[in-house]
Amino acid sequence: MASFHVIAGASETLEHTKIKKIGVSDLFDALRRGVDDFMVKPSHIVFLCLIYPLVGVVLAAWTSGANALPLLFPLVSGFALIGPFAAIGLYEISRRREAGLDTSWRHAFEVRNSPALPAIAAVGIMLFAIFITWLLTAQMFYQYLFGPAPPESISGFINEIFATGRGWTLIILGHVIGFVFAVVVLCTTVVAFPLLLDRDVGAYEAIHTSVRAVLANPITMAVWGLIVAVALIIGSVPVFAGLAVVLPILGHATWHVYRKVVAQPASARPAS
Repeated sequence: MASFHVIAGASETLEHTKIKKIGVSDLFDALRRGVDDFMVKPSHIVFLCLIYPLVGVVLAAWTSGANALPLLFPLVSGFALIGPFAAIGLYEISRRREAGLDTSWRHAFEVRNSPALPAIAAVGIMLFAIFITWLLTAQMFYQYLFGPAPPESISGFINEIFATGRGWTLIILGHVIGFVFAVVVLCTTVVAFPLLLDRDVGAYEAIHTSVRAVLANPITMAVWGLIVAVALIIGSVPVFAGLAVVLPILGHATWHVYRKVVAQPASARPAS
């Protein structure tokens, strides 16, 4: 059994990866490859990608009452913060297809056998901590503007949000705050999970590599973040059902973005 390691990789030393400069055209090529991966093996939505919209529907129903209504938007938008972790099985499928291995849907669960599983779990916990922090921040900001009392009704809540000054303050500043959280997630995990699946470099280097990838390609990565945000919004419109297509495409495309921006070592990870 592989030794338990989180911060460093299997060698117990910090490995430094090489970052490449990429352009916006590389992003669209990655998207094209992501669509191709999805079209070849669309059955992945059966066990992975329907989870995302179904959970969204459940949360929407749960928050339909007036008491929890202010948390509906933070919950739905906050899914983008844990999306990189939710799509981890899709990265594995793209990795296997690239290596010419069997890409049956069951292989998405083989992530549990990855030697980097402790590091993957550590970065995933970090994302969930950011998600919870976002929810708490959104709740505190709402209560700062509207007080601790819940909305009296759904119609009253909608009127308060769109027909009052404090409502527009909530909309504008709430989006600004959410943007900050999204930037943090983009910078720390844009290639973290694909890197850990490909090479057991440890949680620190996976996060550090993501930050360096963004710093080396700020405009390109900003465009990638915008593409992801717009795609998730479009996928969420039809009662979250569109995410069953949007999420796998973005997941597969993220693997190809990783391949483009992170240079491979002299001896690449052997396929398994």
